[in-house]
Order: sequence, then C-alpha cells, then structure tokens
Amino acid sequence: MSAPAPPKRLYIKTYGCQMNVYDSERMADVLSPLGYGMTDDPANADLVVLNTCHIREKATEKVYSELGKIREMKDARRAEGQMMTIAVAGCVAQAEGEEIMRRQPAVDLVVGPQAYHQLPELIARSHRARGERLSADFAPEEKFDVLSATRRPTGVTAFLTVQEGCDKFCTFCVVPYTRGGEWSRPAADIEAEARSLAAQGVREITLLGQNVNAYNGANDAGQGLAGLARRLAEIPGVDRIRYTTSHPRDMDDTLIAAHGDLDALMPYLHLPVQSGSDKILKAMNRAHTAESYVRLIEKIRASRADMAISGDFIVGFPGERDSDFEATLQLVRDVNYASAFTFKYSRRPGTPAAAMPGQVAEEVKDERLARLNALLDEQARAFNQSQVGRILPVLFERPGRHEGQLIGRSPYLQAVHAIAPPHMIGLIVPVRIEAAARMSLSGVLAEALTPA
Repeated sequence: MSAPAPPKRLYIKTYGCQMNVYDSERMADVLSPLGYGMTDDPANADLVVLNTCHIREKATEKVYSELGKIREMKDARRAEGQMMTIAVAGCVAQAEGEEIMRRQPAVDLVVGPQAYHQLPELIARSHRARGERLSADFAPEEKFDVLSATRRPTGVTAFLTVQEGCDKFCTFCVVPYTRGGEWSRPAADIEAEARSLAAQGVREITLLGQNVNAYNGANDAGQGLAGLARRLAEIPGVDRIRYTTSHPRDMDDTLIAAHGDLDALMPYLHLPVQSGSDKILKAMNRAHTAESYVRLIEKIRASRADMAISGDFIVGFPGERDSDFEATLQLVRDVNYASAFTFKYSRRPGTPAAAMPGQVAEEVKDERLARLNALLDEQARAFNQSQVGRILPVLFERPGRHEGQLIGRSPYLQAVHAIAPPHMIGLIVPVRIEAAARMSLSGVLAEALTPA
C-alpha cells in the first residue's frame, strides 16, 4: 500500500475589498479537496495566490513588488528540488492578464473573478504548460454553484455574496470593466447557502456586492435587498444581517423601512458619497448631489434613529478646488460619521477620469487627506465614546489576546473586548461598555450566563 501524499501548502494574500476577502476564502475551500492546507509563510507554500485589487495604482504596483519577492522564493524552492505554483487572481488579473505574464515570467497562471471555481483544473494544466489565463467571461451561476458547495465556514460570522458587478460607471472606477455588469444571484440559492452556514454555527451574515443594494434576485420574496433580508431573517440561527457596499442611487424606501422594523438587520450602513461637491460628484458620474445624499441619510435615520453611518471619500479628484474640498468637510459635519474610508485619487488607465484636466498635485492631496481624516477620526471617537455606559448586545466571535478575554462585535460593527468564558463564543451577550478607544470598545458582562 502506497504512502499517502504529503499535504500541500496554500498561501493566499488578499488585497482590497471584502469581496476579495470572500473570494479568497472560497478559493481556499475549492482547493481543500485537492489536499491544500493554509500556511502563513509564502516561502514554504506549494501554491501562492495573490488576490488583487485594481482600484488604486499603488495597490497594483504593490502586487508587482510582491511578485518579485515571491519569484525569489520560487527560485529557492526550485534549487531544493521543490515546486511552487504562482497564481494571480482578482481584478488586476482580469485587467492586466497579458501584462502580468510579460512583466513577471514566474507567474504560472492568471485567473479572473468569475473563474475561481476552475482553479483546480487551471493548476493541473499550469503544471503542463505555463501561461494559462481565464477571464470573467464565464456565467456567474456556474462559479457560485461550485463555490457554495465546497464552503466550510471557520467562525460564527460569514460573508455571503449576493450580487456582483456594476452598471454605474463612476469615472474613477475600473470595477465595471473587471467585474462586469450587475448580476444578482437567485434568492433560493442564497437562502440555501445561508441555511448551510447557519447549520454550521454561523450567527451573523454579511451580504456582499459591488452594489449590494442593487440586488434584484428576490422578486419572489419581496422587493430587492429588503425582501432578501426578510427571507434570510427567518432562518433559524441567523440572528444578524449586514450588507455592503451600497450606492445612494439604490437605497430605496423598502430597504430603508426594513431597517426600522427588521430586528436582524443591524443599524450600521456603509453608504459611500465620495465628495461633498456637486461639481465633483457630476464629474465622477455619481448621479446624486450632496444635498440629496444628506436628505437620504436623514430619511434613513428617521426610520432607525440609532443608525451608524460609514462612508467612502476620495480627495484630489481632477478639478477639485479648495472650495470643493471645503464642501466635502461640510458634508462630513452635516452627516456625522461613525467610521469612514478615505483615499487620495489615483489615476486608473482606461477610466475617463485618468484623462481629465486639472489633475491635483500630490502634496495638495496629502494635505486635504490629513484634514479630512482628522475630522472623521474626531467623529469616530465621539461615536465610540457615546456608547460608554450603554448595555450593548455583543456577538462574541473569538478569544482575545489577553487570558480570559473574548472579542465580539456590537450592532454598530465596533470591536468589543470583555472578560468572558470561552463557551460564550457564538452567543449574543449583553455587555456594559466601560471604555472607548478609536477603533474598539471594552466592557463587562451585564449579567451572568450559564452554558446551555
């Protein structure tokens, strides 16, 4: 009887958004039956996957820099008689497949966002002949049929992709070109995957999409994302539902109403605005104004008064003057954010904004970004501080760094640290908040709980 094959080691480095985090987890799932186990050390990996993001130029260049380092590791393994396969996945792979193969000959295969389910076949073929490239020209249904069947969650929270692609064509963004047009998974398929996750101990599900609130695959369950959320909330074990990322154009009345009457839908909304200047918003092709965005936030908070708002901002977009940036600061003051993500504008080849006049100097972008971050940090600290003294329901997810400590999440997505017994992982527990930092809260159990 022959000895079993030694386990193979898989290293995945993820760049960019939560969609990429989800995709990386699914790639690990689909490769697991082939004997691949995860490793944190790329130098000892049999397969290295870089799951890339194409949003910013510097992020793309970081991929090429990383590939140079991994090529040296591959050469070292080859000198020892061992093999390493290098794959580039994600949006950079979709947009720059041929360029990747030209710039870095050590890359064995390139795989676009809709072809992850074919990784096992691709890897086998790459061992015979280098240079395979699979793009996003596959039916999304095929990908999700394979990936959902192999899914094995590792905790009490999970991402669940319900929508992919974008039809908005913001002038700074490459997503419509790398992920394709908007496409929604059938509600029945999503519900089946959610039931499987709940049966494996998942208590909180975050619905993902490039424009998640454009979801339109739940017509038999109600309208859009709101109908899907109501359907998933009926699944035993699914106690919390979140979703990201949204677009203001798709924030309809039914979804706003759901936040007011659906307990499982968490009071945290990531709703990117990008700028507070109507001139810049028009140049970005955002199809909303600063005023309409602020009115939308007011409407959402009228439905759910404690809604925590998160946003995205780009500073230094072509043509942005001091007055345009001041308008962004004013919008931030008007909305009062709990958290936010901020970026300096980065030219992406092939996007309309890359050729626009009025490109802003880097030093101006730096100064504006620092001022914006200072204001947003002040608001985030104030929001966290406002939780001190409150009793919040916390879903404990994992052990903390200190002995006897658990880490969980509040309804507003804040990390919460508390001394609690291990059996509380997976439970939603009332915690009295005693202290707040910029990124987290800490507290004590509000009441004693015993194991079920």
